[in-house]
Amino acid sequence: MKILIIDTATENCSAALYMDGQISDQEQESPREHSQRLLPMVDSLLAEAGITLADLDAIGFGRGPGSFTGIRIGTSMMQGLALGAELPVLPISNLAAMAQAAIAEGATEVVAAIDARMGEVYFGQYRAENGLAVLVGEELVIGPDDLLAQWQLGDAVVAVGTGFETYPQLAEDARITVASHLRLPSAKLMIPLAVDAFNRGEAMPVDEVEPVYLRNNVAWKKLPGRE
Repeated sequence: MKILIIDTATENCSAALYMDGQISDQEQESPREHSQRLLPMVDSLLAEAGITLADLDAIGFGRGPGSFTGIRIGTSMMQGLALGAELPVLPISNLAAMAQAAIAEGATEVVAAIDARMGEVYFGQYRAENGLAVLVGEELVIGPDDLLAQWQLGDAVVAVGTGFETYPQLAEDARITVASHLRLPSAKLMIPLAVDAFNRGEAMPVDEVEPVYLRNNVAWKKLPGRE
């Protein structure tokens, strides 16, 4: 199995290659430079592995939530790569990717929050099932006070993401431990979720994939000539 994953949905720009159990990746926190940095990362990973896009089984990408501009860049680049090589696509939640990293380190319940600006966070709550992050409820864009008023936590919860830096009151509950090293998602963190989705037969045609913004006033323009 060979899967390339790209992610530009937050300040972090990253690409990862999963090839028959071996993983290589590149990433750099570089706001406003994703469009210049991502394709060289992809080219480098493929060259080092001695393969081309045509040798891949699928392309995964961070489908959001995150920065509007970052998500658009990542989605556009995913479309170009997948269309050119006629590959199916695996859309991966950026919140789930961070939760998955915490679960890989032993967490059983995770809350993930990315700073969404405008006084809100992108939020998801996850539990571990068979070593994978499974969403509890739905992903939200929500103000911290509203979140505190409605969330239901277990006895030991790991918190990941920049939302807990921006709004430290979210982590004041004694049951919450902040994993400060898991601030931002990356392509490498998405690999277990992408491999599982591929094995489940969940790879999608590129023209059926849409990014996830969570804010309702943002629309994605589909590929020209496609319904």
